[in-house]
Amino acid sequence: MDPHRGRGSQDNPAQRFEAFHIETDEDAWVEEDPRPLRTTFLRDDSRSILSPNPAEDLSFDFGVNPYRGCEHGCSYCYARTYHEYLGYSAGLDFESRIIVKEKAAELLESELARRKSCPGKIAMSGVTDCYQPIERKLEITRRCLEVMARFRQPVALITKNALVTRDIDHLAELARHGAVCVYLSITTLDPKLARILEPRASSPRARLDAIRALAAAGVPTGPSVAPMIPGLNDHELPGILAAAKEAGATFASYSTVRLPGAVAGIFEGWLDRYFPDRKDKILNRIRATQGGGLNNSTPRERMRGSGAAADQLKALFMASCRRLGLATRPPELNTAAFRRVSPGQGELW
Repeated sequence: MDPHRGRGSQDNPAQRFEAFHIETDEDAWVEEDPRPLRTTFLRDDSRSILSPNPAEDLSFDFGVNPYRGCEHGCSYCYARTYHEYLGYSAGLDFESRIIVKEKAAELLESELARRKSCPGKIAMSGVTDCYQPIERKLEITRRCLEVMARFRQPVALITKNALVTRDIDHLAELARHGAVCVYLSITTLDPKLARILEPRASSPRARLDAIRALAAAGVPTGPSVAPMIPGLNDHELPGILAAAKEAGATFASYSTVRLPGAVAGIFEGWLDRYFPDRKDKILNRIRATQGGGLNNSTPRERMRGSGAAADQLKALFMASCRRLGLATRPPELNTAAFRRVSPGQGELW
């Protein structure tokens, strides 16, 4: 039995920026704590919210992350390593110590109001899921979208949570100006696998229902079939695309798994718990798509891998999209409709 049920990681590996760390004696007897690991929420007092994107292989100009860390608990998540910059572990800390940017909407409004023209395309989110469970209570993402809708600021969202449908009013308003697209990240259609792979995310059925609701509201929507984990879920790629198309998706994307830094050990531990008999096969197949290692940070290769195995997966994706009539990229977001507004003053000319 997992000591931390409902978590993607069971460990808190030492983070790379610490000068020292504590190791427990494996022979020591420790009484098991029957209480679940509780999530702690910590205030972030940042004075800016727009994070410039310098990466040449990502098609957005700024990122907006209302949270740091993510309760969804996906053991493979590349963003786990960013928690180390905050002084926390990429393991349990990432999914149980969540940094909350309470003033994100106010900061966003202030930064957009200072600009005479559209700053470019914004992505929510790059190092977290902007619709993780606490968003239901705090509504920080919703308030950010309200600001974007008033400014007609183009934004692309990606999430594993069906909570995104709560904000259809703001998303539909942005869609009227061609200023939004939404990706629902769908890794598997198997609810049993999803339960252990992404323990606190919405079920695959709920994510497909979210695509259906967004599409019905006129919001451009598609699946991000990501990450594809060779030997574990890559065989599901055509089925996921077909299910998303049936739900109303008009475009799709995919990526292959990469395991930077501490994430490699966390994912290996997950395989030990759930798929020990397939662990070596899965890791070797990941290496075959990532240049011989478990991670490849090379731009334009890191998202989809390289080599024969990666080429085969790309060919399968492209053929499936052609057969289903799915575009392989989202619609171009419109920056021309952007307008400066000020609270209580309407549009600034």
